[in-house]
Amino acid sequence: MVLTVTLNPLLERRVHKRKQKSEKVNPAETLFAGGKGINVSRQLNHLGIKNHALTFMGGKNGKLLRKTLADENIEFSFISTQSDTRAADILIDENRLEYKTEFEPNPIITKSEAEQFLGKFEKMVRNSSIVVFSGSSPSQEADMIFSAGIEIANELDKICVLDTYGSHLENAISKGPLVLHNNKDEIESSLGIRLNDENDYLNLLIYLNKNNIKLAFVTDGSNNFYASKFGFNYRVSPPKVDAINSTGSGDAFTAGIIYGLEKSMIFDDFIKTAAALGSANAERWDACNLKKEDFEKYIEKVKIEAIGKKVKLIDDSPNY
Repeated sequence: MVLTVTLNPLLERRVHKRKQKSEKVNPAETLFAGGKGINVSRQLNHLGIKNHALTFMGGKNGKLLRKTLADENIEFSFISTQSDTRAADILIDENRLEYKTEFEPNPIITKSEAEQFLGKFEKMVRNSSIVVFSGSSPSQEADMIFSAGIEIANELDKICVLDTYGSHLENAISKGPLVLHNNKDEIESSLGIRLNDENDYLNLLIYLNKNNIKLAFVTDGSNNFYASKFGFNYRVSPPKVDAINSTGSGDAFTAGIIYGLEKSMIFDDFIKTAAALGSANAERWDACNLKKEDFEKYIEKVKIEAIGKKVKLIDDSPNY
């Protein structure tokens, strides 16, 4: 089972203006469950991967979020918080191809709540094959959950996937999760570096490998991205799509990585699956709601090229 960890979930209040002749129709507000790890859980459900979401919830928004998760058949557990779960007002206008989001402030997590969360995590991760830490930290007291959680997962010999950003990222990297996925902007803002050319990406991948991160993926929207596997580096060209909204594409990509690991796919195959999922997600207004027929057509359009050091091939054919 996969355990997804979302420290900063989101209650989305969506107003979706669909393409229509009349401008007089006022669309109703609809509630959706958001947050990066929850998005990953949703996509894993579509891929047939058993998973469980662990998160914080509090207040009226938390109560509404619990209902939306139950309605989506996303299995979850949570630690209650004194602060209300954050929410966002989202306006989707298909006529203007606009996706606008206004976020409420993050909740404040107390030290006691963070410790309770970590205790629950330690119990749940024992029954998991993979754990993924996704999304931002809501407040300073929650920052330590990333690094402490990675240490616990490593001690229990669990596959740990890290997809977070913020001031806590560098410390989390130092704990050596097996897998890391970030986009270019997250890396630059969190680590205070610039990724201007291929050499910058290679230096980053070397740094990550030195921190015992064996699989690393640094994406950049529809542009080429870079990946490493046990110190060998790759340039990847994602498929071209008619993108309308990138929200959740990184989470769909992360779900693809997890799918590949759970299915013991070879590296080339699961990176193609991840890239196809991320690209196909950008064609939609909703996040991580892809069925196989939505993305499989893009898998073979992903191009992978080895760069940097090469694998030394050994001729092991018999010479008798």
